[in-house]
Amino acid sequence: MVMKGVTLRGLEVFAALARTGSVAQAAEITGLSQPSVSQQLRNLEAALGTDLVDHGRRPMRLTQAGRSFLARTEAVLSELQQAQSELMVMDLGHLSTLSIGLIDDFDNDLTPRLATLLADSLTRTKFKLITLPSLEIFEALQSQRLHLAVSAHTGEVLEGVVEYPLVRDPFILVAPRGAVPDGADILAALRGLPFLRYAREQLISRQIEAQLARQKLDFEERFEIGSHLALMAMVARRLGWALTTPLGYMRAARFHDEIDAFPVPFGDFSRTISLFTRSDWSDKVPRDVAEMMRRLMQSQIVDPAVARLPWLNGRLAVLEA
Repeated sequence: MVMKGVTLRGLEVFAALARTGSVAQAAEITGLSQPSVSQQLRNLEAALGTDLVDHGRRPMRLTQAGRSFLARTEAVLSELQQAQSELMVMDLGHLSTLSIGLIDDFDNDLTPRLATLLADSLTRTKFKLITLPSLEIFEALQSQRLHLAVSAHTGEVLEGVVEYPLVRDPFILVAPRGAVPDGADILAALRGLPFLRYAREQLISRQIEAQLARQKLDFEERFEIGSHLALMAMVARRLGWALTTPLGYMRAARFHDEIDAFPVPFGDFSRTISLFTRSDWSDKVPRDVAEMMRRLMQSQIVDPAVARLPWLNGRLAVLEA
């Protein structure tokens, strides 16, 4: 039996406060007023009989009890979001075939979960799920080898294609741990290290190079790396610095102890990850799959990323339908 006074809304508010340390930002995340956020926290603390945050500090800091309770809270909320996602796809069993292509940014977390959810629901369906680079995914979609495609938007007008935006993925700067002292000018601190580029034929490389051109920045062309994890390994080994996105950063969890991440210091820019389908196949199915994926992205990608890098709050965000 759940303790009286412990509510789902209270847990959501507490998780938002823990991530941001700010009543105002927690209010924005939860859609409540600031007084309601404060009241929800007081109610939860009263029900538990202990303070979860140090109310005398700004930004708010969790108490020892709060840190312990947060792990349980995040697990509960993640399971509830997962249950919602599973219910979202229960009506897909009528399909005879379904083929989906996804970029490999999701291989660590979302793709395995998506595959199992869909496979459970598509009991009589011939089901195909593949991972490819963004540009190859669009080619497969336009040649009708895929029903659905999840990829970064190219920025081009896509004829005969319907788009369902999923998440805004901002670009970030990653550098070797400690290479940028606190408060230092980031680019000045990294002047002695080379810029590590993604391979030119990749869509993410084209987006980064376009931003550098807009900002009139020119870095030595020494390294060009086709493997994302290889690029992150080179940053961790202090061989250079790079631009990537939170999705890419979270894939490289094995290197987090050797990497620092920062907002891009020369103009915010981001990419949009969307679900695409051909206009002749834009019925309820892609809408349902897109909604399920938004829920998965929130629990599997956005929440863990914001917990690790709180300054991503509001920048890395699931996009409403």
